[in-house]
Amino acid sequence: MADTRIDRLQVTGPALDRTDEILPPAALEFVAKLDDAFAGRRRELLDARRRRRERLDSGEESLGFLPETRGIRADESWQVAPPAPGLEDRRVEITGPTDRKMTVNALNSGAKVWLADFEDATAPTWHNVVAGQRNLYDAIRRDIDFTDRGKRYAIGDEPATIVARPRGWHLVEKHIRIDGRPVSASLVDFGLYLFHNARQLLARGSGPYFYLPKLESHHEARLWNDVFRFAQDELGIPRGTIRATVLIETITAAFEMDEILYELREHAAGLNAGRWDYIFSLIKTFASHGADFVLPDRAQVTMTVPFMRAYTELLVRTCHRRGAHAIGGMAAFIPSRDPEVNATALEKVREDKQREAGDGFDGSWVAHPGLVPVCREVFDEVLGGWPNQLGKLREDVTVTAQDLLDVAGAGGEVTEQGVRSNISVALRYVDSWLRGTGAAALFGLMEDAATAEIARCQVWQWLRHGTKLPDGTAITRERVVEWLDEEFEASRAEVGDGNRLADAREIFVETALGEKLPSFLTTGAYARYLTTS
Repeated sequence: MADTRIDRLQVTGPALDRTDEILPPAALEFVAKLDDAFAGRRRELLDARRRRRERLDSGEESLGFLPETRGIRADESWQVAPPAPGLEDRRVEITGPTDRKMTVNALNSGAKVWLADFEDATAPTWHNVVAGQRNLYDAIRRDIDFTDRGKRYAIGDEPATIVARPRGWHLVEKHIRIDGRPVSASLVDFGLYLFHNARQLLARGSGPYFYLPKLESHHEARLWNDVFRFAQDELGIPRGTIRATVLIETITAAFEMDEILYELREHAAGLNAGRWDYIFSLIKTFASHGADFVLPDRAQVTMTVPFMRAYTELLVRTCHRRGAHAIGGMAAFIPSRDPEVNATALEKVREDKQREAGDGFDGSWVAHPGLVPVCREVFDEVLGGWPNQLGKLREDVTVTAQDLLDVAGAGGEVTEQGVRSNISVALRYVDSWLRGTGAAALFGLMEDAATAEIARCQVWQWLRHGTKLPDGTAITRERVVEWLDEEFEASRAEVGDGNRLADAREIFVETALGEKLPSFLTTGAYARYLTTS
């Protein structure tokens, strides 16, 4: 390790199985080059995020379509790159963490695409980060299997196309440091995956594809595009080989869809409608803007309420106008052994996917292999022999800033059961996350980190605004603490030994009952409780 960059880089995580293979000097050198080139811009953009959020929160700035980029939106001539091999048909995409069992099951699920998730569905322990890279390394080389109850499972002949999702710009990987400071988690996840697998993927007729989470502006998309160019040049692969689909899961990004596609146009593959993070972003952005921005129970904020409908229709129109895929939201239901529960839930999933297919989406997400058939059937009915709906331009859609911000139009109410449900789900999910599992089956749904964010930020919002239940009872801190204690005891009775519920309760108090609204991933609680094994 004579190179100066490597001398400056320190891996502080413990040695794990095949760590040397996943973190050889050449891979670390590549990550260090990415950090040297882009760490400064990343910090500047995160500062710009914070300042803009403060201006929006104070009312100094209003949210709307950017006047300075009007020309990009008005220009009909530009398009994104054509679909890359393996991404022409995306009618069903399955999401999930990069553990070994999920890797094999997702690739064999019958879905067209697997979102291999280092972000919301993965608790970012050092073990999960390294093992996830190792599992994808093996999967791409068709050298992965697992045994469950005596039966061996391996990858079949027609696996799904892998699209990796690195962690967002706001997170760091504290186990890899340069000059003593932690490296961007985005650059670690992206850099290691690209370094190890780009050429293997190309040799198999596919390519290195990514989902980009949590973007808040087209400037952040521009940073990713520059990262892609730099990385491709360093590895000697043609520019445009990388393809990226951006999750529109922040309210600010919803006003910059055209601009985000424009910045990434040589690498862009599409946009996705990410539901829970989008709602969390809206609450966080307009936390101080009064009762018109207070949402009802989480279960009542469906994709058909006016502001969510405006957002998804604008996404389809924007994507197809630019030749990009529009990918729909998550079906998180977990198939049950109860046939009646199954029938009811699957009908709701079918209705949701029929709405998306009818709106022009090119595909949609599911969280469990058991949902792949119903999603595929719905899109098969609409697509017929076509791989996508790029020709459905949705020129009938006109969406204003007021439409995107019509939170009051959602209607609905806040109930005691809704508050208790948020508390219980937040406790149980954070308990799971602290024990190293980022995708948790809770009350018949597959939940991830976005679940914890929306659940506890809704409680914070209801408390801040003194929201009333249908009987006129105000939601107060005392009442929430009472319900928190009761749900904590109920959860502890069910979860059993070895849980981290006490830690989860402390995190909930810190992030839901305080004056401000931090992310549970970026508070002191994160630093104190994140496991490192």
